[in-house]
Amino acid sequence: MNISLALERARSFVCRGDEAAAKSVYLEILNQDVTHFDALTELGTLAWESGHRSAALMAYHAAAQHHPNNKIGQVHLANILMDSGEFALARNHYDAALQLDASFAEAHQGMARVLAELGDRDNEHWRSGFIGHAVNKRRYRGVGEGVPLLLLACARGGNTPVQRWIEERLFAVTVVYAEFFDLADPLPPHQIVMNAIGDCDSSYDALVRAQQIVQAVTAPVINAPSLVLLTGRDANARRLSQVRGVIAPQMIKNNLAALMEDETLSFPLLLRSPGYHGGRNFLRVDERSGLQAAAAELTGEEFLAIEYLDARGADGLWRKYRVMIIDGVLYPLHLAISADWKVHYFSSAMADNAEHRAEERLFLQDMPSVLGPQAMVALNGISTMLGLDYCGVDFALAPDGRVQVFEANATMVINPAEPDPIWDYRRPALDSALSAARTMLARRMEQSSTA
Repeated sequence: MNISLALERARSFVCRGDEAAAKSVYLEILNQDVTHFDALTELGTLAWESGHRSAALMAYHAAAQHHPNNKIGQVHLANILMDSGEFALARNHYDAALQLDASFAEAHQGMARVLAELGDRDNEHWRSGFIGHAVNKRRYRGVGEGVPLLLLACARGGNTPVQRWIEERLFAVTVVYAEFFDLADPLPPHQIVMNAIGDCDSSYDALVRAQQIVQAVTAPVINAPSLVLLTGRDANARRLSQVRGVIAPQMIKNNLAALMEDETLSFPLLLRSPGYHGGRNFLRVDERSGLQAAAAELTGEEFLAIEYLDARGADGLWRKYRVMIIDGVLYPLHLAISADWKVHYFSSAMADNAEHRAEERLFLQDMPSVLGPQAMVALNGISTMLGLDYCGVDFALAPDGRVQVFEANATMVINPAEPDPIWDYRRPALDSALSAARTMLARRMEQSSTA
């Protein structure tokens, strides 16, 4: 086998979207040379982009192991480790890359993010990684010329995960890290702008800068920064409480000293650090005497004290529904059922309970019947209030049929289902949401071309 020719074949399959054929060629190359760097890293990228995290981790790990002096391999492995929450391990590999090249911007960028996750939010690597490197042109993977798309992002995180529906075989994507972009510089060529900065609490400064950037833009802008700026957790709770059929918890954002003196707080309450998701930095405090100890476990100087709304069903279990709102249309995404108040799909016991999966299947197949008319009106009211092109709502269903909102913002991700056949019932709903996001992009492009 001529490995160079085989690599070109694999890459051509990737450009055409034939992932199975590309994977087969990469494996043929690795059968001949198990240490081949390009085959390992490109196979890892293919696996990561298609949602096969374990396979991607194996490929990147092998590339770094066989080529310890390759800085790119170290950063690839560090990136997926950080994405998996393995922050200490990721830090080791970013450090290895910087030992090889102290000026490697991508390693500084990754190190800045991982140190922030480990508690050093204002480390020196932000400047080394992003000043002068605020514009990042991604590799276009398609055939011919792609549609130039400008992706506004926050270097520090809080971004909408868009990689599964902004296809890099159709769009030539240039990322602009807003908070480090010099407004005096010209914007890269673009026909459409996607503002991926989705978390107002963690990325406020980047959103303000993104709002300044798009002022001079004539192309369509998806998820306008001005609208995302209104979606902080506490601001959202106040706004959404005005929507018919919605129950939104009361929230107070303040420092610990002020919260300790606030006699209006009732217990139990939920205490969280703004800007975190997935249950991180989020605790239940049952009594006032536990407030200080709980705050000591969290990150930051300001906290959200959130009214605790008992969201249990009649069976004593907590349910969290997720509905995506894409171009003004509601798409059911998942239902997580748990014995714990802090319910997330990844930590729930859905895989172990066929009855819970059957309940989720019914929700995905017939959302209006499961939620009822009052909840559907409420969700459409939330859609109107937010006004975003792409966002999602996490909520419970109150006994009287109202929507008990947990959060509603642009950071919601459409994750692929695991390959196990027990999840086959989930795939049509996930595919519908992804298809809607892609169609929304196409519609904006069409509107731009006819304007």
